[in-house]
Amino acid sequence: MAFQKFAVTPGFGVGGTIFKPNQLALLGSIVGEDAQIEMTTFKQFYVALQEERVQEVQKQLQEAGLEIHPAGFYSKSLIACNFCRGAEDAGLDVAETLDKAIVGHPVPSPLKIGYAGCALGTSEPLLKDIAIVKMKDRYDLYVGGDAKGLKARLAQLLVPGLRAEQLIPAVTRLITDFQQNGKKKETYARYAERISLEKLREVAEAA
Repeated sequence: MAFQKFAVTPGFGVGGTIFKPNQLALLGSIVGEDAQIEMTTFKQFYVALQEERVQEVQKQLQEAGLEIHPAGFYSKSLIACNFCRGAEDAGLDVAETLDKAIVGHPVPSPLKIGYAGCALGTSEPLLKDIAIVKMKDRYDLYVGGDAKGLKARLAQLLVPGLRAEQLIPAVTRLITDFQQNGKKKETYARYAERISLEKLREVAEAA
């Protein structure tokens, strides 16, 4: 029996990434006893399900307000903070637009993009491959974080002070660059080190 894996998330908002009880109940009731559900480090559930049931189950989950994304070597949905300073001050509208722009792109290795609505960084953005930190009415863009291994590293500042309208094009250009020039299974942190911050800055700032 062939299984197919896909990702499930409720998205995010003020309060964080929150599943509603009815969504969890539905997920548990419809996937069946043979399915496997894994909690990932990027605030998604991975569901492994019999291939013939995937389309039907995904439809029911979407009707319950859940988002479905591909699993594996893709850019993940935005790993955001809890917007504890409020939707407007923490930039929830920008984060939601960014999430739609970045999720589900095939890449050489899974790509995690973090977002924090202030300098407290409660979502630990600097441990992500690409990170955005809102600073008042501007956005600082970081790259190259890596939480895994004995050589874990913090992301480095790439472009400070981006306006909201500059942010999403800059991030999508970085994703496209990684798609085109990254080696298979090369992490983004290693890619950033190989390519150099200077060249990535040129990519992000390209007109």
